Amino acid sequence: MTAIKHALQRDIFTPNDERLLSIVNVCKAGKKKKNCFLCATVTTERPVQVKVVKVKKSDKGDFYKRQMAWELRDLTEVDAKDANKENPEFDLHFEKVYRWVASSTAEKNSFICCIWKLNQRYLRKKVEFVNVSAQLLEESVPSSENQSVAGGDEDALDDYQELNTREEQDIEGMMEVCEYAISNAEAFAEKLSKELQVLDGANIQSIMASEKQVNILMQLLDEALTEVDTIEGKLSSYEEMLQSVKDQMDQISQSNRLIQISNSNNDKLLDEIQFLVNHMDLSRGHIRALQEGDLSSPKGIEACINASEALLQCMSVALRPGHDKLAAVKQQQMLFCELRDAFARRLTNHLNNVFVHQFNHFSHFKMTIPQFYRSSCLSLPGHDQSSTLSQHTADLTLPKHSPLHRDLLRYAKLMEWLKNTQREKYDGLSRTYVDYMSRLYEREIKDFFEGAKIKMAGTTKEPKGKFATLPRKENALKQETESLHGSSGKLTGSTSSLNKLAVQGSSSRRSQSSSLLDMGNMSASDLDVADRTKFDKIFEQVLSELEPLCLAEQDFIIKFFKLQQQVPLAQAEVDDTDGGTSSRPPANEHRHSISSERDMVRFMMNKIFQSIETELNSLIALGDKMDSFHSLYMLVKMSHHVWTAENVDPASYLSTTLGNVLVTVKRNFDKCIQGQIRAMEEVKISKKSKVGILAFVTSFEEFAELAETIFRNAERRGDLDKAYSKLIRAVFFNVEKVANESQKTPRDVVMMENFHHIFSTLSRLKISCLESERREAKHKYTEHLQAYVITSLGQPLEKLNHFFEGVEARVAQGVREEEVSYQLAFSKQELRKVIKEYPGKEVKKGLDNLYKKVDKHLCEEESLLQVVWHSMQDEFIRQYKHFEGLIGRCYPGSGITMDFTIQDMLEYFSSIAQSH
Repeated sequence: MTAIKHALQRDIFTPNDERLLSIVNVCKAGKKKKNCFLCATVTTERPVQVKVVKVKKSDKGDFYKRQMAWELRDLTEVDAKDANKENPEFDLHFEKVYRWVASSTAEKNSFICCIWKLNQRYLRKKVEFVNVSAQLLEESVPSSENQSVAGGDEDALDDYQELNTREEQDIEGMMEVCEYAISNAEAFAEKLSKELQVLDGANIQSIMASEKQVNILMQLLDEALTEVDTIEGKLSSYEEMLQSVKDQMDQISQSNRLIQISNSNNDKLLDEIQFLVNHMDLSRGHIRALQEGDLSSPKGIEACINASEALLQCMSVALRPGHDKLAAVKQQQMLFCELRDAFARRLTNHLNNVFVHQFNHFSHFKMTIPQFYRSSCLSLPGHDQSSTLSQHTADLTLPKHSPLHRDLLRYAKLMEWLKNTQREKYDGLSRTYVDYMSRLYEREIKDFFEGAKIKMAGTTKEPKGKFATLPRKENALKQETESLHGSSGKLTGSTSSLNKLAVQGSSSRRSQSSSLLDMGNMSASDLDVADRTKFDKIFEQVLSELEPLCLAEQDFIIKFFKLQQQVPLAQAEVDDTDGGTSSRPPANEHRHSISSERDMVRFMMNKIFQSIETELNSLIALGDKMDSFHSLYMLVKMSHHVWTAENVDPASYLSTTLGNVLVTVKRNFDKCIQGQIRAMEEVKISKKSKVGILAFVTSFEEFAELAETIFRNAERRGDLDKAYSKLIRAVFFNVEKVANESQKTPRDVVMMENFHHIFSTLSRLKISCLESERREAKHKYTEHLQAYVITSLGQPLEKLNHFFEGVEARVAQGVREEEVSYQLAFSKQELRKVIKEYPGKEVKKGLDNLYKKVDKHLCEEESLLQVVWHSMQDEFIRQYKHFEGLIGRCYPGSGITMDFTIQDMLEYFSSIAQSH
């Protein structure tokens, strides 16, 4: 390999000014073995270019030729295939992947090490090495004791310096002068050494000859030193003069500094005085407004607001160190505390009187109001004494409190001031407001729901007998509805009167006790669409009235009591006894304030509207008792209002309350579904009459039609789909159960008719979630139709059927078809005897009896008689062809045929169907 390397260096790389560093004998993987050499080379000129060259031995001689070359910078990856085992294969990734197999693993490793060194030195580790042993790369690092051939050549390359043009010309000139420069190199070198010594001696003599010039230079230096000493003396005298001036300037500077300190102190004192005067001085107008300001007129309220804000700013000012020790500051702080306490008491008393007056105004109570407040009572535009709660109840609307809110909102900024200065009085006012408004809203909401219940109880029309005995007097209706709700929101008290109504209303439909709709004391099958639509409108009106009422009240509470708002950055807390100091609330209290204020909003709303959830649950219970299907309407309406409320404010009282009530509605809906399933399971059929379409199948159709109308584009469609799944499974199961228990009607008839009805219903309504059940119903209907046809057709040709069944049994046992006629029981004579028993008239008579029997089995609702009769015709023809085929195969050449043809059968079926 060394000889090859020297030959390649001499013949190929030296002419191109390249140096060969490493070589490996390789052949291409997976192809015919054609050896070549991969060489790692560098150029001798700067900048150095590193290449991988492929060299191939010529076929027509013992010389090598350069076949292909790649720049090392184009190499992206070297894959050694296996880092743990010896493997001569390796890949080089240039513009494409080149796969090679080395003649030995050692050569491959040596070549990869050389590539790694070149990558480290010239390419800054650009090439990626895969499946290469780390130990191999560590060993390839050059050391002083062990240098590979490639490594040595590479390091030697750094020491090589090329001669420039001038050096080359000088050397050529010396060699031309000396004739033996090439033949005797030692003599030439000795000659050059002697000439160098002569030149060194000449240089020394030249230096010694210049001594005179050196002496002249030293004399000049001495003169320069003398001049320097003279200049230094002058500089010293100047320095003494400047020192005297410096002392005088220091004295002047000290005097100026004392003057500046005095002026600075005076400016600071003036700033402190101006700060105290600007921030702790309250104007006489503000003091008069706080002490005597009119809290009834708009101008007086505005003046009080400005004065309270100015007072808060004075009390909230951050005093600088030492200010609290000044007597004037302490006196001013005491004045502020007195003004704050006096104005807080006056404001609290006035707002308490406003709350009492407004409550009495809306409640229409006559109370004696102090004379000073009578003259300043607030007017409510649009609300006169003639607008009573009874009128609102008759119209099923809730009184609006927007005038009250509008007038009270004028005091919102004063409430914010009270909240920041006197928290106890602020909390007392909030409790007073909640107490009065809770009593007012409780009375209004109670009357509102009483009216809604009265309207709901009157939804059913009297001619139907459902509520024929419903009392007409208002007090009777009130007593009836009051029995449906208690303090806990559940059904309490006596419900005997409603039970009596239900008994009278349902007596006419007692035979339909298995209906899905007979879930409560009142059968929903007697309620028409108009009644349910009226109930839906009433329930929607109730929710539509409650929603703006709650939102308006919550919005007022937030604005009036300044809740869910940022707390002021500074809040003065002044001690009443010694004047106190101002302080800021801790940062953690400030972060916690927003969440605590939201909790306060929820608490106030819960106290004010504590009866809403109870009344809603009572109203829902009444609607569910009147008709269990009302839960469908309520679920859709309640879900929509919950969704709307959550979009407005997910944390609002309305959203939370309606969400809780929605849970109750959902439970009632689930109870309705479970009650229908339970009614299916408890259904009983008559043993003496035919079954027909089961009542719960018809009821499921009614439920589905109603539900699809109600839940169109509803948010809670998923709940209905789940209910559909439960109901349809129960319907399928109980249809099969009834079919198995049926004695009068064949099982296949019950299954066929009911599943046909279910399939028709689902196809008409196109309920997407029940598509698989629709296909299943169609399959069961088709399956049992075929089974019933096959079972029924065995009766008109019973002996013929038995005969050919015996023939098929013999063939199945291994008897050849043409040998069946030799069996005694199945001879030709026996076949003729059986065929004679079924002449055309007998067959027609049997089919006529079969038609009458099928007519008795089937019900009129589904109109399946002609469908079944046509299927029987097709089956009869199929059996006829089957019998003819058996006769032709088992009795060949006998000439035996049936006494009637297919055309005769078609005439029989047609005439029988037309005659009936």
